[in-house]
Amino acid sequence: MQKPDSLIFDMDGTLWDAVDTYTASWNLVFEELGIDIIVAREELTKMVGMEGRKFISIIMPDFDEEKREMIYNLVNEKRRAILPERGGVLYDGVKEGLKQLAEKYDLFILSNCAKGIIRLFIDWAGINEHIKDEMAHGVNFLPKSHNIKLLSDMHGLKSPVYIGDTEGDGLQSRMAGIPFVFVSYGFGQTGDYDLKFDDFKSLTTYFMGL
Repeated sequence: MQKPDSLIFDMDGTLWDAVDTYTASWNLVFEELGIDIIVAREELTKMVGMEGRKFISIIMPDFDEEKREMIYNLVNEKRRAILPERGGVLYDGVKEGLKQLAEKYDLFILSNCAKGIIRLFIDWAGINEHIKDEMAHGVNFLPKSHNIKLLSDMHGLKSPVYIGDTEGDGLQSRMAGIPFVFVSYGFGQTGDYDLKFDDFKSLTTYFMGL
């Protein structure tokens, strides 16, 4: 792997764990609509990182696509409302690591989340000055491989790497033609990666040493 000029980070399972807040957003909406569905954290954790349409088909298998989309939009509105207060758990070393890495690389966040969620995360975590740009699946509903290329073209990136925590992240990185860096402390597992780190501090140390 050649020395990168930029680092593109996944968000959930890579920079933070906000599954409790995400779970609450689903259950609050289901309760408000009088729908007898309760989503458990363990269930949601297994699906973090999926594109929205696939995700909602699993959560609401008995509803038609129109109703799923309607409820999903309400959930995202609820999530945007409660996330600034409830937040999540920033993984150890992330805030300090991003500050260091931003001195050497252009940093980006690219996630399969809804539009607006990454910005709320950035503001909650207090990392705005370190992040050059962000891209969410909810902006154009296209896969990560497309959006990796889109960010690369927009910012003239020559040798970016994608950093994530799932097998899907690795697949999308390959499809985009860039190296994949796997962080094992997140929500997924994979054996297909160019580099692997067990904590964010180790990742920071490695890339600062290049």
